[in-house]
Amino acid sequence: MRHTMQDERHEIVVWLPSPMGDAILCTPALRSIRRRFHSSRITLLANPVVRQALSPSRFNDRWLNQQSKNPVAVASKLKKREFTHAILFKNSFGSALAAFLARIPSRIGYARENRGILLTDKLHPQKLPNGKFKPFSMIDYYLEIAFTLGCVTTDRRLELSVDPDDSESVKARLPEVLTAAGPLVIFVPGGAFGPSKCWPSERFARTADRLIEQYNATIVVSVSPHVEEKKIAAEICHASKHKLVSLAEKPVTIGELKALFSHAELVITNDTGPRHIAIALQCKVVTLFGPNDPVWTETDYADEIKIVGTAPCAPCQKPTCRKPEHLCMNSISVEAVCTAAGKLLGKKHALPRGTAEKHE
Repeated sequence: MRHTMQDERHEIVVWLPSPMGDAILCTPALRSIRRRFHSSRITLLANPVVRQALSPSRFNDRWLNQQSKNPVAVASKLKKREFTHAILFKNSFGSALAAFLARIPSRIGYARENRGILLTDKLHPQKLPNGKFKPFSMIDYYLEIAFTLGCVTTDRRLELSVDPDDSESVKARLPEVLTAAGPLVIFVPGGAFGPSKCWPSERFARTADRLIEQYNATIVVSVSPHVEEKKIAAEICHASKHKLVSLAEKPVTIGELKALFSHAELVITNDTGPRHIAIALQCKVVTLFGPNDPVWTETDYADEIKIVGTAPCAPCQKPTCRKPEHLCMNSISVEAVCTAAGKLLGKKHALPRGTAEKHE
């Protein structure tokens, strides 16, 4: 049932999900809400990482930092703002409880995590006969909320903006990357979800060697400051025959990372948050899927090639592989990734035959 919320001078808070990737998948819904309620004041509530990823944003009038996970503390902050509507893209029980305790009159979201009683307007996610949630693109999942509010929801494009200051900062910090003659290719070999999403480091290294030798590519290995991701970056750089640029050694902010991605000819990535940055900034993308069903994050983006690992146990949706061998990710070959990369890079970047030997 569609909600009859009119475009008046509402005070709307939109609570974004915590994972950066999920928050980026909200951007089509945020755009449609902004268009529908252009006369209202819209506040986005998010953690600092999500705020950095979505800033600068044309979808909202102001930001509210989520500095606590305590629903009572968050409710106290919300109550001071006298919001008229809370749109809960965050699925947790705590987010609904905080909006309820803040006495926000209209509280819209999915009735899951036993929180339906706390909502005034509720949606019900589709389920399979076994009770599990039916695989469904999270873009459309969030757009359903916007549709319920009366928004036009036909535009599914992900959208991010780059701050000009971050662009200048990246140019100053990584001049050797942005002035290189060949294409800039960014690898994203980690994943906050867990190690089950990770393609082997040795295969990333072999892919780097092929792209350098065949396209004179500049390879940047993009990882978070987490110790495990730094280890992955070190493994890739050590295994490669060529010099790679590791962001583990030259860390950047999320804003600077977006600026760097905006210059990339190609991004090769596990199914993780920066994949969505790449798509939102209209990069060419090769995404490697293993334990997770690609349907959950389907974007219909034309310049993405998805390579899905095959295994009897996939998709398991588990953060850590429980098999002796990581079957799904190991089934993805270097040849398959390089072929996909070649299709996206095109002939204009290929080196003349015989040039590859010069890189040995």
